[in-house]
Amino acid sequence: MIKHYWWIIITYVLMQLSAFAGVPMMYKYLLGTGLSKELAIYKAQAYWTIFSFSLALVIILILLKNVRQIELRDEAKASVKASTFWAIGGAFMALFDQSIAANIEINVFGIDPGSENTQIIMDLVKMTPLLILVTSIIGPILEEIIFRRILFRVIYKRTNFMIGALVSSILFALVHGEPEHILLYASMGFTFAYLYVKTNRILVPIFAHTMMNTFVVIIQFLYGEEIEKMTNQMEKIQIIIGGI
Repeated sequence: MIKHYWWIIITYVLMQLSAFAGVPMMYKYLLGTGLSKELAIYKAQAYWTIFSFSLALVIILILLKNVRQIELRDEAKASVKASTFWAIGGAFMALFDQSIAANIEINVFGIDPGSENTQIIMDLVKMTPLLILVTSIIGPILEEIIFRRILFRVIYKRTNFMIGALVSSILFALVHGEPEHILLYASMGFTFAYLYVKTNRILVPIFAHTMMNTFVVIIQFLYGEEIEKMTNQMEKIQIIIGGI
């Protein structure tokens, strides 16, 4: 693996771990006064996420530029027209695959359809709308660079699509901190890996990922309460059916 890849991965890992020190520091020195403790902690989490993700994106893009100067550029890429088609269609593919995975989790494995990770993010977005930039744009860009541009690409070139997509998608799922929803996140990972292989343009899965995340955030923001009520009703129906 190219040396710059390791620095990119290290930057991403440090960004993920930085919250353990950054959030308390943000709370103590910038938000510890004038707000209730709970609200101040939430805002500290949101502001540190915006800062750390933005800084990591800048560093990773600089490192990635150096990588592109090292790598060979003789690989065929899809045309702009085809890439646009797959970028837009890929967002719908990801949503479709996600819905299938969600149904399998609910109906086959009996997993709670709710996502604690998504709920926490939406709570933070409501308090700090600027966080939408991270959830809808910066986050997906970083994830596609790490899990598709680097991990999937390296493994895929040494093995095959299935192994590369499986390993990178499982890691992609685990990073989200919800191992019970590994099928849900892995299905998205496979979709984005397919888009990358199909076009050989990392911008395609990046665009599809950002579109999908933006759509989910908007739906959650506008209809979050209705979705939660429907989820609770589904859980009650499952309990009743299970007791028959």
